[in-house]
Amino acid sequence: MILKGLSFATLAVLFSLIFIGGYVNASGVGLTCPDWPLCPQGVLPHQEFIIEYIHRSIAATTGLLVIATTIFALKSKDAPKAMKIASIIAAGAVVGQIILGAIVIFERLHAITVTVHLGLGMVLFSMVMMTFVYAYKLPSRKAIRPLQD
Repeated sequence: MILKGLSFATLAVLFSLIFIGGYVNASGVGLTCPDWPLCPQGVLPHQEFIIEYIHRSIAATTGLLVIATTIFALKSKDAPKAMKIASIIAAGAVVGQIILGAIVIFERLHAITVTVHLGLGMVLFSMVMMTFVYAYKLPSRKAIRPLQD
């Protein structure tokens, strides 16, 4: 089922985004790209913006994957209600993260906005993890059924 692979890919990309976001914060390069959503050089990053550019690119990819996972979960007839709710919360959280990411840049890394961004990121990760766990509990369409006499 595509939902299993999609939910795993979403979780993996989200985990790498959190890892890179931690690096961006700890290394102090969060404002090397002072504009949002693109850096001053436009779509192609300049050398000094590369780390923040990678973070933003992975964030955009994550957003698309979360939305796609939500759509597939909502369309799935096998998905339990809890999985659908978790995926809807994840979709809302990813939109919130995009907005908060912009606010963090506009507010020049204000401590409260950075902390809220991290907190919402943990909510997002939790909901994507729940969606992933539910997806792997779904029955496989390729399951061999026992012969009936």
